[in-house]
Amino acid sequence: MYTGLVVIQRPEAELAQLREQVFELKKKLNAIIVAHNYQLAEVQDIADFVGDSFELARRCAEVRAETIVFCGVDFMAETAATLNPDATVLLAASTACCPMAEMIAENDLNEWKAKYPQATVVAYVNTSAAVKAGSEICCTSANAVKVVESVPNAEVLFVPDQHLGHYVSTKTAKRMILYPGFCITHAQLTAEEVKQARENHPEAKVLIHPECRAEVIQLADVVLSTSQMIRYARESPANTFLIGTEEGLLHRLHKENPAKKFYLISPSLICINMKRTRLETVIETMKLKRNRVTVPEDVRLKAKLALDRMLAVV
Repeated sequence: MYTGLVVIQRPEAELAQLREQVFELKKKLNAIIVAHNYQLAEVQDIADFVGDSFELARRCAEVRAETIVFCGVDFMAETAATLNPDATVLLAASTACCPMAEMIAENDLNEWKAKYPQATVVAYVNTSAAVKAGSEICCTSANAVKVVESVPNAEVLFVPDQHLGHYVSTKTAKRMILYPGFCITHAQLTAEEVKQARENHPEAKVLIHPECRAEVIQLADVVLSTSQMIRYARESPANTFLIGTEEGLLHRLHKENPAKKFYLISPSLICINMKRTRLETVIETMKLKRNRVTVPEDVRLKAKLALDRMLAVV
């Protein structure tokens, strides 16, 4: 039962025709299509792999396809190009950016590093390759606590998500210095909305993403990345869940758990950038081989080192 925000579905005949074009082009290009959990249902359904930032980074590092068609936002495609320089990485929608990643540039990071020269820089994967290159190690929402705990330094400069950083600070004894960035989608979710959703569905488990504000996180039954939400919903004996992350995840939750109920806590949980990718944009990108994402080699090598360190944290 899919009871989240209703996304208008196109006629199946139309979608089938578009999917056929996608698969023909994929074969022609020897391509693999990867999609983030927040993508439209029609895009998730044509992907070879759907996952969160951590899972997509790992998959793109391992894949041997000639072309990676990335259905997500710009920093994710940049990460794929950083980890797999032999592949041609195409961003399916050229205008799909991440506002949080744009909140910190290389010069911003350098200024903060000068203020806190003793701190180890941990960069959320939602950053540019240049920012990753200036960091010791990267993290995702799935492994942020483990990454921070893994660094030997007692002082950590965490960029750019202050809300994820605050959540990590409650799980570690390390001194966390938080850069004031945030996810504009998750930051919209309010404690009042969570409380109202609980009143409406008192039997439901509340699953909240760590990019949300502290007062929202305090109301969660569990705080999880999107991949962790997928796993939790599958393994939990509960049958009803309130979901505190971008609405695209509900498609996969419903698809993998058809007997369970999932309610989006707030209709504001939509990332317009994640929704810029449609089947038509995937087709045009592959037809024209456009929106190729590359990273200068000197930047790539430094960014890859930070990403490799992240991937090594189990």
